[in-house]
Amino acid sequence: MADLFQAPSDTPPSTAPRPLADRLRPRRLGDVIGQDQVLGPEAPLGVMLASGSLTSLVFWGPPGVGKTTIARLLADETDLHFVQISAIFTGVPDLRKVFEEAKHRRANGQGTLLFVDEIHRFNKAQQDGFLPHMEDGTILLVGATTENPSFELNAALMSRAQVLVLERLALADLERLAQRAEADLGRTLPLDGPARETLLEMADGDGRALLNLIEQVAAWKTEAKLDKAALSTRLMKRAAKYDKGGDEHYNLISALHKSVRGSDPDAALYWFARMLTGGEDPRYLARRIIRMAVEDIGLADPQAQTVCLHAWETYERLGSPEGELALAQAVTYLALAPKSNAGYVAYKAAMREARKTGSEPPPKHILNAPTKLMAEQGYGAGYAYDHDEEDGFSGQNYFPDTMKRPVLYQPVERGFERELKKRLDYFSKLRARRG
Repeated sequence: MADLFQAPSDTPPSTAPRPLADRLRPRRLGDVIGQDQVLGPEAPLGVMLASGSLTSLVFWGPPGVGKTTIARLLADETDLHFVQISAIFTGVPDLRKVFEEAKHRRANGQGTLLFVDEIHRFNKAQQDGFLPHMEDGTILLVGATTENPSFELNAALMSRAQVLVLERLALADLERLAQRAEADLGRTLPLDGPARETLLEMADGDGRALLNLIEQVAAWKTEAKLDKAALSTRLMKRAAKYDKGGDEHYNLISALHKSVRGSDPDAALYWFARMLTGGEDPRYLARRIIRMAVEDIGLADPQAQTVCLHAWETYERLGSPEGELALAQAVTYLALAPKSNAGYVAYKAAMREARKTGSEPPPKHILNAPTKLMAEQGYGAGYAYDHDEEDGFSGQNYFPDTMKRPVLYQPVERGFERELKKRLDYFSKLRARRG
């Protein structure tokens, strides 16, 4: 069973083919490309290693950025026995065996660095199972996850481990990796400049994906250098990283929403397109852009909500891909519309007042009196019918008698709300004059 968790002790014959990604796996932390924000001398891991005080960790980052490699090298640097498991394939009996073996090692004077890939896939009970072994020093846990640990990991586990964010590799990092691959292969890739840049972009920040692409290109029998068009014909662009239920989904809708709020139609259309190309349901986007119209534009442009509803209706009638153009136009309209969250702010303020005042009844003068008893109790007494008043406005109080009148809706000086502000100010002056 131990073989499930440890690297095989028998090495393959030297003549056995090894993937490029395996051949180029760094042998020390200094060889790792990228992640200076974690590995640099003043970065968290650099400081921990210099002080000899490595703690349990959670690596959060996209695929192919070195999570497994860094964990393995940390074990080498600290003379800990490296054990690797995957949350996908490991059950409770397997975990018990891992912990028992770690206890035996500890009794013999050697610690264990337990690397748990896809740690977010363990349920709450399984995550809790790590805690006593982390606390008594049986294991030093290093988890790896592509999902936001704030949402996926228990608070108890998070309090015992430091989260380190690993970032997708920049083009400069990928170029360094490509040069390292060419040195291993003993030849340069048969690509001209634009084609080489396209190859790096195809990897989408994933070092492992780049090495797999390089291995394919290196195997081609070609004398002349290939241009961008020839490369694109031979290789399919790597699918964009997008999980409709994960971080990318929420990150991109946040980017779209904030671009609309920031009145940037080009950025808004870009993030809208990114979500569509990632496979997002256009109906989800239709719902969200209506939310944007209500939350960030509101009464500054009452037409915005109608534009969004019509765009959704157009999509339902046309379907994809034609109907998506209507949604794109709605996104553009929202980005250029005057902005106001005054209605949203007023709604939240009203909700706070409602919770605070509890069951306070309306003032009796605005209550109906359908029975004699209710009339005797003063229901409806003194009510001023606004249509009979000067300017169609009585200025009566409509809040509970015990409640101080709040100011909830404060329109801005933009768009149609400028007109609403004039009306509000007008009624405020009348109310003040009439007591």
